[in-house]
Amino acid sequence: MWARCLIFLAGAVFIHGQNATADVTIAELMVTSNVSLAAKTVLTALSNTSALNSDVTIVELDLVADCLLVGAQTTCSCSAGYVWSNTVCYSTNPPTCCNDTACNQNVSHLTPLCIPKEKVSMSGSVTLRSGPWQDSHKTQVMNALKTINGFLGLNISMDKSTTNFIERMEDNSNIAHFEADFNVKFETSKLQDFVADLETTLGATVLVETLGLVTISAPKTKVCYKSNPTMNCNLEEATNSSGWRLTSKDEKDTFKLNDGSVVTIDNSCATSEYKSCVSLKLNGITGRWAGTYVCGFTTGSINHIAKTELDVVLLPDEITMSTNPLTADCTKVEPTSMVTVEVTATILNSSESYRHHWKYTDEETSQQGPIYKTKSDKVELHYSAQVKVNCIPTKEAHRVSITFTNSKNQRKNATVDIPVIYANEKFCEKDGDEWPKTPDGDTVINRICGEGRTGYKERTCKGKEWQSVFDNCVKEKLYLVLKKAEKFQEGLVANPEEVLYIFSGLSNISAEINSSIADVSASINVLAVMANASKLNPFQEDVVPAFLGGASSMVNQSWDGINTTIKGSMAANYLQSVENLVKNIEMNATKGHMTENLDLKISSTPDNVTSVFNISVAMHMTSGIIKMVSVKKLTEKLGSLKDKRPSELLVSVTVQNSSNSSTSITLDFPKDEVDHNKVTCVFWDTTDNVWSNEGCRVNKSDDGRITCQCDHLTSFSVLMSKKPVELPFLKEITYVGLGVSICSLLVLLIIEALVWSAVVKTNLSHFRHTALVNISLCLFLADCSFIASSFPEILNGTSCLILTVCKHFFFLSMFGWAMSLSIMLVHQLIFVFNPLRKRVFMFFSSIVGYVCPVIIVGTSYVYYKYTGSPYHSDKCWLIFDGLLKGSMHAFLIPVGIVLMTNVFSMVVVILTLMKSSSPDSSKAEDKDTAKSILKVVVFLTPVFGITWILGFLQLFLSDAGPPLFEIIHYSFTILNSFQGFFIFLTGCFAEQKVREEVLRLIMAKVPSKEKSESMRKLTSITNSKTNEN
Repeated sequence: MWARCLIFLAGAVFIHGQNATADVTIAELMVTSNVSLAAKTVLTALSNTSALNSDVTIVELDLVADCLLVGAQTTCSCSAGYVWSNTVCYSTNPPTCCNDTACNQNVSHLTPLCIPKEKVSMSGSVTLRSGPWQDSHKTQVMNALKTINGFLGLNISMDKSTTNFIERMEDNSNIAHFEADFNVKFETSKLQDFVADLETTLGATVLVETLGLVTISAPKTKVCYKSNPTMNCNLEEATNSSGWRLTSKDEKDTFKLNDGSVVTIDNSCATSEYKSCVSLKLNGITGRWAGTYVCGFTTGSINHIAKTELDVVLLPDEITMSTNPLTADCTKVEPTSMVTVEVTATILNSSESYRHHWKYTDEETSQQGPIYKTKSDKVELHYSAQVKVNCIPTKEAHRVSITFTNSKNQRKNATVDIPVIYANEKFCEKDGDEWPKTPDGDTVINRICGEGRTGYKERTCKGKEWQSVFDNCVKEKLYLVLKKAEKFQEGLVANPEEVLYIFSGLSNISAEINSSIADVSASINVLAVMANASKLNPFQEDVVPAFLGGASSMVNQSWDGINTTIKGSMAANYLQSVENLVKNIEMNATKGHMTENLDLKISSTPDNVTSVFNISVAMHMTSGIIKMVSVKKLTEKLGSLKDKRPSELLVSVTVQNSSNSSTSITLDFPKDEVDHNKVTCVFWDTTDNVWSNEGCRVNKSDDGRITCQCDHLTSFSVLMSKKPVELPFLKEITYVGLGVSICSLLVLLIIEALVWSAVVKTNLSHFRHTALVNISLCLFLADCSFIASSFPEILNGTSCLILTVCKHFFFLSMFGWAMSLSIMLVHQLIFVFNPLRKRVFMFFSSIVGYVCPVIIVGTSYVYYKYTGSPYHSDKCWLIFDGLLKGSMHAFLIPVGIVLMTNVFSMVVVILTLMKSSSPDSSKAEDKDTAKSILKVVVFLTPVFGITWILGFLQLFLSDAGPPLFEIIHYSFTILNSFQGFFIFLTGCFAEQKVREEVLRLIMAKVPSKEKSESMRKLTSITNSKTNEN
């Protein structure tokens, strides 16, 4: 019996409704017959078949394989462009049906049978542990590769410069490089078997890299300047590690990429289909991010890579504007005349052909360019325009701008103002060749620096007197170090060698004696950039000597020639950068480092006492790592504390991985470091950049030494403060109040569960108790979240974020239910004959109490996450950066709206009570009315959250001095930390029905005799009170 089997590969496209996207499905169709069939006949028949259904369309048919079965003999072959699948190839042992050769096995039942050819290449090296390479070794490599499906050919050379194996054998080299080609994506397990086999049989070390097994997705066309492209790499097999690297467009440099301000690498995108995945997101790219991107997955000595090109539509990264002459002098010409000034814009040369145009006071002006000019081994383009400056006096600035436009119609512009000296007006006389005549109030920028320096100088004319020169010309080699640091921070060249190179260069340059204030400022900027980079990629200890050496040299340099404000800002930036670097450098806990002006010590022992520059630092801790650094010559640069002279030594202490609930720092200063008549212990407040003595105490010892003790913990008032507040006993009040509130709210919820059916008899009581339960539950969870975040230094970033979100949500939910209760109360008072339905109240309250808070919290978190601004601080609460700035406004604004609504509702209730009292009422009736109003205020204030108004007073009066400042914070903390207790008293315990039902439940547990006696006494007491009334 003859039988012929045809296997077809058909593609079907599914189009869903109006959706423009389509899913492509590839399927195999097997056609069997007991007679010979012509393939074309079957294909024609299928192609003429109508769609399988309304949603499926056959778009492509192809013959992939055919098998001829004659009795027990089988002959199968793949069609042109197809090869046997890995399933077929490895279905027999040894493999016989591989590559695209004919197969004499009956494999027609396997799926998939044949697959399209795909180009896969393999390269690597084999290093023999002993002896030189022989021709027999090449044969062994060839035979091992033939066991992998899709193998096409092999090329071996003794080095990468030649393919002549025979010539290189005479060199007695033990290293051979090989390249192999395949036409199918083979299984990586077979590659691992290949490596293991060669390492065993040859006694060698084998390194392999494949190209073609990894699937890569990337933009297919040019991406816009400052865009955010994303690339993904996937591999079906699980691997040990992954990464990305970039080869520049000119192929001069190759960079390893790591997380930074531009680069974000994500390894968490694996799926069940692709067990290895790595994605790369670039944020705001420029021209230097164009080039070849290579992703790689590594397992042992095997590396799987994929490549893609990324092309960027460019715009100038920097546009430098200059004028010639620097000022326009109208004193020597007629007022109606014109003075010609040449304005030049300089950019780096690029492959982009820009369109450009000039404007002078909103009018087009004559232009020329570009003119090519080489500087510092880089080709620059100079665009110039001739500007006719009108000498008629005007208050408007003579502003010239240039705009560059790329092929995507993106634009970038730069402007320069031309100072004009009008007749009969004040000006400063020419001062040498650098500073021309300049009108009063204008600043001249001179971009000519001395040899070996780059940047600019500027000088302001005030009246007829020149002000001091602001010199921003820095050493070119320091400028290059700064640029390298910026690249590192972006995620380019992110490797330990580059970190050491940057800090070594900074140390060497900072030690030079001819450094200017501009050099010091640039050096501090290098520290700041590297400190930010270290947050994502902690540095190793080998950079510490160079880092401390450079930092020490910076404070040795003269900081004269700048005003106190700029000097203080530089010093604060320096201190913050040093602290962050010390925190983020991974150091041995047993070693210390000392330079002329910085002394660094590390310790992990409990109750540690360490000396830095003769200052004894004591930390009372049971766990964690303590890093202490003392800095000389910095306190005077930070600024003085009113009339006090700061000590020359400043001590910074960083605690990491500590589980202690509190931290106490004691500093013991030597006699010669303090003024014994006026001693104050202060710390540098990094939020306001001022000295502060909050949380610090000073003690004098008998021998004349000064001891400072400081501690800083979170108080409850931080919830509605611009910054953390430290006042005596404030944190103790906070935690006692929260503990009492949590217990009270828990008891309230239990009582409500027990008495619910007895007290909820009417719609009004149902509304009230439903709101009360939800208010209590939300406040209970919010207080628990606050307690859990009281010591943020022991929490990791994720825990801190979760607790911040919980506090944000539960406090808003509490206020939402409070507003629902107040609105319900007003509705019942105003619309007496139109009572609120239960379904309406529950729907409205659920929206206000839960849905709105979810939307507010979720929206604010997403907004701050994707705008790059922080959602929460290291205190595990929202951030206040100023009026309408910072995430705290996502709490303040909703709470403010609720408080205004609740105050309005309370006023309506009070006015209703007042109207119910007649004008000719007696004093007793007026007294009862006053009592009723007082009762309303007392009972509704905790439930409505009215005491939180004090939080807004904290914000508005944050700069108020004592005693108002202390009164507000203590009042807010006491009233709101005990809010749960007050709700328990006024909302639950004070209600007669609740008390009676609780008493009934208690009496139900008492034996009958005791119960009768108790009820008799209770009845007697009740009758007595009734008779008295």
